[in-house]
Amino acid sequence: MTTPTEITLHQQSRVLEIAFDDGSSFRLPFEFLRVFSPSAEVQGHGPGQEVLQFGKKDVNLTSVEPVGSYALQLNFDDGHDSGLYTWDRLYSFGKNQDAMWQDYLAQLKAAGKGR
Repeated sequence: MTTPTEITLHQQSRVLEIAFDDGSSFRLPFEFLRVFSPSAEVQGHGPGQEVLQFGKKDVNLTSVEPVGSYALQLNFDDGHDSGLYTWDRLYSFGKNQDAMWQDYLAQLKAAGKGR
């Protein structure tokens, strides 16, 4: 399991930068983190129950709180504050960000929704 060595919140550019002990570093936009929240509200309670998030382009993080030594809880200015972002999930987000984002944009377009 990889663990973070540095976590930096960039409020102006709305990016969470996270460096891991394997040398990799990722810049995850707040919007990306919000629309892919691990919460049941977003992911549903099983496959096929995901809820498409939209209108989150300008979302901000109001706080980032560590949860034990394995995760972060992210609190967004739209009131969303559930779901734990584990180190593994954040690492996976970083590795798969481009493909996940393109898929998300395609889902938005298909649903006729905007960012």
